[in-house]
Amino acid sequence: MAGIETSADSQTDARGGRSSLAGNATDKALNLLEAASAPGYPHRLGDVAAAAGVPKASAHRILQNLVVTGFLASDGNGGYGPGPRIRALAARITQGCEEDQVMRAELEVLGRRIGHTVHMGVRTGDVVTLLVKVAGPNPVQDSSRVGMQLPLHTTAIGKCVLAGLDDGQLASLVGRVGLPPRTENSVTDPAELRAELAKVHERGFALDDEENEIGVRCLAVPVHDAKGVVIGAVNVSTIAFLETREALLSRVDLVRTTADALHGLLG
Repeated sequence: MAGIETSADSQTDARGGRSSLAGNATDKALNLLEAASAPGYPHRLGDVAAAAGVPKASAHRILQNLVVTGFLASDGNGGYGPGPRIRALAARITQGCEEDQVMRAELEVLGRRIGHTVHMGVRTGDVVTLLVKVAGPNPVQDSSRVGMQLPLHTTAIGKCVLAGLDDGQLASLVGRVGLPPRTENSVTDPAELRAELAKVHERGFALDDEENEIGVRCLAVPVHDAKGVVIGAVNVSTIAFLETREALLSRVDLVRTTADALHGLLG
């Protein structure tokens, strides 16, 4: 996949905009592979290119190469989705993966203790991706699913990640993706977000109070890699009318115990 980028592509990137952040040829190919494999496929060329931040002409050439090599599949009508090689790779990674087994086992214990849905999510680019979900016993559930990608600034998991960034990294990210609202409760002001992230950093957990989905309130505690960098978080998801904010906050120590158990697990 290397060597696909042309001088014309480089000139296009140099003009600025989101495409200038796409990186080298390998970065572009990986970003396009991720965008085309996102839930809801098949995805149109323009949508994949925009999501990956790659110029459309360059995206088309790279996508065609990914189809030829079997990493992506084309539906014949201009849509793209995961191909047989990426599906096989995903199966090889997840089947019998010790890390996945540990994460699920820890989350299942947490879920039994608190009686609510729990997740493990990580930062992937400029979004959160849910890796594991253990559904709670309540008949009313949130809309989450494994593989779902969510904004960083409206989710408790995402706020844990953002609180681990320095000022420059945070400003760069906000400049790229903005702070679009998901609900009327979403934080959309950069100064307000910085103030909230300072609290997250200080107290060691984050709260999503119906900011990403109306009726859903979440609490998350960060998970670190072996170097101490926040890569994601363990999240508890509750239905707002079934559990109060105060009751959810009382669970933080249990969530922290689980997050600590996953320290260094993913690198």
